[in-house]
Amino acid sequence: MPSLLVTTPSGKRQQLEATIGISIMENIRNAGVVELAALCGGCRCCATCHVYVEIERPDLLPPISDEENDLLDALDHRRDNSRLSCQLVVTAEMGTVSVEIVPET
Repeated sequence: MPSLLVTTPSGKRQQLEATIGISIMENIRNAGVVELAALCGGCRCCATCHVYVEIERPDLLPPISDEENDLLDALDHRRDNSRLSCQLVVTAEMGTVSVEIVPET
């Protein structure tokens, strides 16, 4: 069963059992983690679900689309492991994914 190790901007860490077939964003919101704004609800138009992702096998993540890349480029805190959590659907093969919620600026 895949899981998420979520770190909030305040440094609180929480391990969540992840539901396969829905996005990391939806998993985090379903667990009641309010620090992930995700204002557009997964429509890939606001970048308020920006996270830093660490995964043992990055090849299990879908490639960044042009739209996601453009949104990430507009952010001050983009890193090599920046992703929009609404674009990352959980699969059984993922194992544990570490996700750090980026503070809003």
